[in-house]
Amino acid sequence: MPFNLRGIWGGIFGKGAGSTALGHRPGQRRPVALAGLLGAAGIAIGIGGIGPSAAQVADQPRAHARDIGIAPGVLEPGPLNSITDLDGVRVGQVTRIEGTDVRTGVTVILPHGGNIFQDKVPAGIVVANGFGKFAGATQIAELGEIETPIVLTNTLSVAPAIDGILDWTLTQPGNENVRSVNAVVGETNDGVLNDIRKRVIGRSDVIAAIEAATGGPVAEGSVGAGTGTMAFGWKGGIGTSSRILPQALGGYRVGVLVQTNFGGTLTMDGVPVGKALGRYYLREHGERASADGSIILVVATDAPLGDRNLTRLAHRAIAGLARTGAAFSNGSGDYAVAFSTADGVRRTAARRAGVAVYPELANDAMSPLFVAVSEAAEEAIYNSLLMATTVERQATAEAGAARGEALDIAAVREVIARYRPAATRRPAPAREKVR
Repeated sequence: MPFNLRGIWGGIFGKGAGSTALGHRPGQRRPVALAGLLGAAGIAIGIGGIGPSAAQVADQPRAHARDIGIAPGVLEPGPLNSITDLDGVRVGQVTRIEGTDVRTGVTVILPHGGNIFQDKVPAGIVVANGFGKFAGATQIAELGEIETPIVLTNTLSVAPAIDGILDWTLTQPGNENVRSVNAVVGETNDGVLNDIRKRVIGRSDVIAAIEAATGGPVAEGSVGAGTGTMAFGWKGGIGTSSRILPQALGGYRVGVLVQTNFGGTLTMDGVPVGKALGRYYLREHGERASADGSIILVVATDAPLGDRNLTRLAHRAIAGLARTGAAFSNGSGDYAVAFSTADGVRRTAARRAGVAVYPELANDAMSPLFVAVSEAAEEAIYNSLLMATTVERQATAEAGAARGEALDIAAVREVIARYRPAATRRPAPAREKVR
């Protein structure tokens, strides 16, 4: 599987800038190798929670939710349990880990492999709490379509992300006469672990992520736009999951990718993990820990839906967020955007040139999709936490040291065992080896 390095080691071991472009998810034990390499450079990418020594933590591989018996809902995941289970959907990521305090990146989602501006996809967007800077949101709400890659990054990098989208879109064959582009950029604030004021993300990072985008397994955890994010007081990041409806219900697929950077009281498939581990918002009502932050949920489906029902689908992704114990706090920007990959509803140039007829799944057939998206959103959030590795920001003249500690998987297993009788625990499924 491609794992394209673009100068990151020069940025870590030398004085230059560095980044990593990722299209696929590395093998599960890949973070351990990265931890050793980055550790030699003074950048801690560990893997445990409270308790184990650094050496013990480094020996623990990360896991997906299903590996530890957490499998929300009743529907089955897709083969990859990823948003890329949707045919044509591609994901690309650039990770920037540099020096003492740069911990950030870019994650992009391409709805299909063609000219997205010419062959737009129907879409809907939902704002659960609007403390955010989601570029392109009003035109999605107004016209019900997406015409560019969806880019996720940090709060102060929205402008260069727009520039990167514009540069890439305007140079695509067929777009020579384009004069207006609705660039779609979601953001969360990674300023705890990343010196966000340096604004290191440039348009070239966005273009690199777009060009590195592929189908197949997606890198999760402390990568791309999730490199410097926090969730529930632990290290957050990028996570993904999918669901497939039974053939009797249409056999449609739903995939979700999340960038988690929010707070609350972590609950995993009904198990009160945050409370059990003593880390949660409003603990004993005396601690002033913040639940602020943000989350972006990107939803893809191959069901033939128009923008109205895609907006309804995005609403149900927020239901999955609620099940994880999110606080939906004052300072959290909580957004869900959904699009359809179905060829029949794609808004091609020919269809937009006149009166077009599009297939539309009936309202009465939507409920199974609502279940699917809420389950996939919930599991994607868990995966973002469980796959994330510890990230540290070292002290500088501008700011003190900070540590984003990875969720202790061994401790989570113990909590699950305590709250769930053995007979009700779900066995971990056999996982296909990631190439």
